[in-house]
Amino acid sequence: MTTTLDGKRAAILASDGFEQAELTVPLQALRNAGADVDIVSLKRGPIKGFNHLDPGDEVLATLALNEADADDYDALVLPGGANNPDRLRIEESALDFVRAFMEAGKPTAVICHAPWILINAGLAKGRTLTSYKTIRTDLANAGATVVDEEVVVDGNLITSRDPNDLPAFCAALVKQIAEGPSRRA
Repeated sequence: MTTTLDGKRAAILASDGFEQAELTVPLQALRNAGADVDIVSLKRGPIKGFNHLDPGDEVLATLALNEADADDYDALVLPGGANNPDRLRIEESALDFVRAFMEAGKPTAVICHAPWILINAGLAKGRTLTSYKTIRTDLANAGATVVDEEVVVDGNLITSRDPNDLPAFCAALVKQIAEGPSRRA
C-alpha cells in the first residue's frame, strides 16, 4: 500500500476467540502503512486466536480496555470470529469504546461476526453494511440494510464478510484513515 499513515494511531479491540487473520492481516497492513497500533482487550496479556474452529496463535494485548481512550486513536478495527464479538458485545465498556469512535466519525472497520457489537451498541440501525452470512438476519432485525459485498463503506463505517475480503477491507481502512474522520449525513 502506498498510502502513508505516519503519525496515525489505530486500536484493534479483541478478546479470546478472535479470527486469526482478521486481526493479524489488518494489524500488518496498518503497520506497513506507518500507523502505530495497539491491541486492546478486556485485560492486558495474551489473547487466543482461532482459524475458524481450530485454535490459532496468541497475540499480546498491549492495553486493557479500561486504560484505552478513543480520543488517542484515529481508527478502530473490530475483528470477528464468533466468540470474540459475542464476548465483547456484552461488555458495556467495549460498547462505549466503539460508540466513541463512531460518534467522532473516526474510521471503524468491522468484519465477519463483529457487527454483533454494533447491534448491542445501538449503531446498526440505518446503516448499510455487510457481515458473515450467519448474522445478516440479526443485522436486518436491528434496522441495518445488509448487502453481500466484499467491502461496504457507509460514512466512517467499513464492513466486510470474512477473511477472503481482507485485501479490500484493509485497503478501505488505510484509505479512510489517511482521509481522516468523516461525518455521515
